[in-house]
Amino acid sequence: MYTTAEENYIKAVYHLQQSGKNVLTNDLATSLQTKPASVTDMLKKLEAKDLLLYQKYYGVRLTPEGRKLALSIIRRHRLWEFFLVEHLQFGWDEVHEIAEQLEHVKSDLLTEKLDVYMGSPKFDPHGDPIPDSKGRMEIQQQVCLLELKPNQSAVICAVGEQSTELLEMLRLKQLQIGTRLEIKQHFSFDNSLEVQLKNQPPFSISQQLAKHLFVKLK
Repeated sequence: MYTTAEENYIKAVYHLQQSGKNVLTNDLATSLQTKPASVTDMLKKLEAKDLLLYQKYYGVRLTPEGRKLALSIIRRHRLWEFFLVEHLQFGWDEVHEIAEQLEHVKSDLLTEKLDVYMGSPKFDPHGDPIPDSKGRMEIQQQVCLLELKPNQSAVICAVGEQSTELLEMLRLKQLQIGTRLEIKQHFSFDNSLEVQLKNQPPFSISQQLAKHLFVKLK
């Protein structure tokens, strides 16, 4: 068994490692909001447990066993988010912190029963893929909203940034997973977009907001 702190480190390394490069100690410290010295101590412990490979000055990478653990944590997290939104009617901006706690409930039986109960969902409420019991994830074809041209329509399928503040703003603007929209105009002055939802007047969204929205073309 691993501690909650150890699992949080492994999950953080997994996410930071997606760039393809070794994860640097300072980046991990920033992500976990802790001191680099504390990170170094934990990395040595995790290396001793064969969960990662750590080399001073060169960073860290997960071992196959570490990646397997990370995916199991992410699976639990995203399944709980789906359950909270779809079955307990939480808002998508309310579930992350709760799922952060529930992801550490270490019961494979509970996880699999939860998955079956919900029909084995492929994506969580924010559009992130949910790993299956073997760590496999379905990849969906998507593009950033900023890439769309005027008069193109699409459906929102994922959100890149999932802070509570951003998700709350998107909810109030009715820009959520499954929302169909059409690009009406790009404004070169500030790179903002004018978008339109079905049967509603067009409205503008900033480039800062649009870059976090990913869509499937329709």
